Amino acid sequence: MSELKRELHPKPDQATDGDSSAKSTDGADLQNADREIDEIVAGSTPGRKRRRKKKRKRRLTLAVLPTLLTLGNAVCGLAAISIAMSANLEWELENQLLVAGILIFGGMLFDALDGSAARMTGQESQFGAELDSLCDAITFGTAPAVIVWQYSEGIGLPRKVTWAIGALFTLCVLIRLARFNVETTEDDPHDGFEGLPSPAAAGTIAAFVIAMPELTAYTTETTSETGKQLAEQFLLGSQIFMAILTLTLAYLMVSRFQYPHVFQQLLRGRRAPHQIGQALFVLIGAFLLHWLALPIAFCYYAFASPIKTVFQRWRHRGRVETTPNAE
Repeated sequence: MSELKRELHPKPDQATDGDSSAKSTDGADLQNADREIDEIVAGSTPGRKRRRKKKRKRRLTLAVLPTLLTLGNAVCGLAAISIAMSANLEWELENQLLVAGILIFGGMLFDALDGSAARMTGQESQFGAELDSLCDAITFGTAPAVIVWQYSEGIGLPRKVTWAIGALFTLCVLIRLARFNVETTEDDPHDGFEGLPSPAAAGTIAAFVIAMPELTAYTTETTSETGKQLAEQFLLGSQIFMAILTLTLAYLMVSRFQYPHVFQQLLRGRRAPHQIGQALFVLIGAFLLHWLALPIAFCYYAFASPIKTVFQRWRHRGRVETTPNAE
């Protein structure tokens, strides 16, 4: 037996006293305890690491999802601008604007989903709010202005005037987004808006350009001469109307009129009794005038609240003025 083995395993007669044997026994016990601890740690550490990795992956996935939805909004806006201004596409102008309008609606869908996804996953942050505003500025500020510029080419207005109208619309969108970021608190229930939301304003413009190809088709496919003339007059009037509509929407965005948050109310399942009649009216209108359903729906949302507010103020003033006379 080697010297090392002899030192580790001394013979009974080599032990000098009971203290030394006790010390050796205690050392062996400590070594065994250390080995058991090492085995336990070695066996449990990989499992804990796996669990931590899974949690990190889940958190990373949840954090990335709202960001991807927000960036999808920006991609739709950039694609709408590119298609509306492209001179290489062998499409008619109304078809290019049709696709651009559909892309704006795609951006609206992404914009509606990213906020809900962030709240559901608990990933709300200042970074997400700022990124959302920047993407909204592209899709709901710049893209509609480009559509207005392209659509208003043939109405006889000077190019400077149409450019100023589109630029004013974009500037009002920027003001609207900045004011929303400053005035919206963390505990805001998101039930409504002060001023027309920029997605609704952009959607109103997109709804009209989506309806234009079918209106243009009436000028060539209608057999009646009266129908063709009416369609042509309506088409020309719609181009002038688009410029006026853009200016009105720009004002409504920076106004203080109250607007409901339709998408949030639908998610929460809130239904007012009068909303059932409104839904039936929309369905019947969409069936009868399918190409005018979107413009009518968006114009109703954009102008119903201001008209109601102005009417209520006017009626209240009338009551105040007539009350002293009655006394």
